[in-house]
Amino acid sequence: MSLSQLSRRDFLKLSASGVLGFAISELGLDRVLNTPPASQGRITWSGIPLFDAPSFKAKQIHVFGIDEVVEIKAAVDGDEGNPYNKAWYQVDDGYTYSGWLQPVETRYQKPVYDIHVGGQLGEIVVPVSETRLTPYTFAHNGYRLYYGSTHWITNVIVTREEKSTWYEIFDNHLKQSFYVPTYNMRIVPDDELTLLSPDIPDADKLIHVNLDEQLVTCLEGQAIVLSVRCASGTKGTRTPTGDFLTYHKGPSIHMTNDGDAEKNIYDLPGVPWCSFFTGIGNAFHGTYWHNDFGRPRSHGCVNLPTDAAKFIYRWTRPTVPPETDYVHLPGQGTRVEIVASS
Repeated sequence: MSLSQLSRRDFLKLSASGVLGFAISELGLDRVLNTPPASQGRITWSGIPLFDAPSFKAKQIHVFGIDEVVEIKAAVDGDEGNPYNKAWYQVDDGYTYSGWLQPVETRYQKPVYDIHVGGQLGEIVVPVSETRLTPYTFAHNGYRLYYGSTHWITNVIVTREEKSTWYEIFDNHLKQSFYVPTYNMRIVPDDELTLLSPDIPDADKLIHVNLDEQLVTCLEGQAIVLSVRCASGTKGTRTPTGDFLTYHKGPSIHMTNDGDAEKNIYDLPGVPWCSFFTGIGNAFHGTYWHNDFGRPRSHGCVNLPTDAAKFIYRWTRPTVPPETDYVHLPGQGTRVEIVASS
């Protein structure tokens, strides 16, 4: 039996009884639910070690710096890094735990000059891209952008002096424009923003989140169409339980709590594919700052691999039109059910 062959009723019974994780293990699905490696990995913080074997007790042979990019040769099983992930990546001449590396690719793009009048979504398709405060190669840096992050493009600029081409992106939080080389960003076409499974009645769609198992599952009637590990809120900022609706959404959000100096500050521009289910900012969204899905570590949101977050964003209502960067429709949206044993 596969996960997709479980009925909706059986799945929800397993979740409620607290044996869902055991069932998944028995079905041999843990490997399937892990994020597969890309061809490259970006080091997500400074001091990540490289070992001579896939074990935290192995000999440390190197320490990486933040934002270094390494080639991923293979994914192998090793020591458990979190309760649902034993995946390690073989890189260089050693091994490092998968939760420490963001899987990335390098896919340079040709410029697109025809941008929607109201703006258009773009996504970063290289491991790291610097922004500039003006559209020139040697201008002052803005913030760094990371693979999979999304940003609202408002203009295309070709500089006569350098003959270089830039996308102007606008940050709604900072109320400021930044400039990105066009070869580092892919324009998201309109057909990637349409509603998935439009023929399925809204009442038959459900996002079920089991915080004990760190598992997000999307159901269409009796069918399971997505099941993936997440990283929910940790102590002090736990993800709320209960029934909710995905009533406000945006494809690119600058998330920060910099207005509260007493909190652990985070500042994350271009968080992709945000489907909010509370009025205080809890959302399903893509994650570029870690790959550690399977344990709580967020500030209350449900962190997901970017592809999974994009699926949920497109699969849920309300639908956000291509020339719109945010929709807020209280009382509408796809149903979300979040459960935990305590």
